[in-house]
Amino acid sequence: MEEIEKIHLSPPFNEDEWLRLVFLLSDTQNWLNELVNAAMISVPMKDRKKLFRRSYYISVGALAHIMERHHFKIPRHPSVSKFTIPVVEILALLRDANTEPVEQVAGATYLKRVIDTGKTIGHDFNQLPTSLLTVLTDSGGRILTAFPGCMKSQTSISNL
Repeated sequence: MEEIEKIHLSPPFNEDEWLRLVFLLSDTQNWLNELVNAAMISVPMKDRKKLFRRSYYISVGALAHIMERHHFKIPRHPSVSKFTIPVVEILALLRDANTEPVEQVAGATYLKRVIDTGKTIGHDFNQLPTSLLTVLTDSGGRILTAFPGCMKSQTSISNL
């Protein structure tokens, strides 16, 4: 019979402790998912489920990014475009953007939708009023960011 070679780890692997950690992380993730669902269900908006499809969806992290960077009530990042409409309207615009045509962003792996909303929703990076909404998603449909106005040329997603 062949002997199995032992792997020496430093520090030694504690399987019992590791399993407890995995179950703790799983329970914590489930709890966080329930909190996210409860928060999103409380938004007074029709068809909110359209923001959580498999082919087009927003994570709470992306939503936090959009609000922190692009909502006028958050005084961070003063030189970027800002929404001046309520959060519920922003979410409704994101929901409705799903039906808009996408285009590949040159030199990037993400997709872009630019929608003319027909009304002023904020100001662009030049501080001019705009009715345009830009939504960037990955190829799987996960919303990465959204902001009023159009992208600057040669802008990396980390600057959005």
